[in-house]
Amino acid sequence: MHVKKGDKVKVISGKSKGAVGVILRALPREDKVVVEGVAIAKRHRKGRSGEVGRIVERPQPIHVSNVARAED
Repeated sequence: MHVKKGDKVKVISGKSKGAVGVILRALPREDKVVVEGVAIAKRHRKGRSGEVGRIVERPQPIHVSNVARAED
């Protein structure tokens, strides 16, 4: 992989093209990375024993070929 956790990257392809963020997590076996503020998905959580259900936003992994190191 050409990037690692903590690197500042720019998304060069896909729905979030042009977005800049920091890599939160690298998944080398899958060739994917999780970038801060990019590819956010909403997940509906069911309420458990007295808790109220809610909607949780989580960043999803994107393929490492869709990111490039950003210039500082």
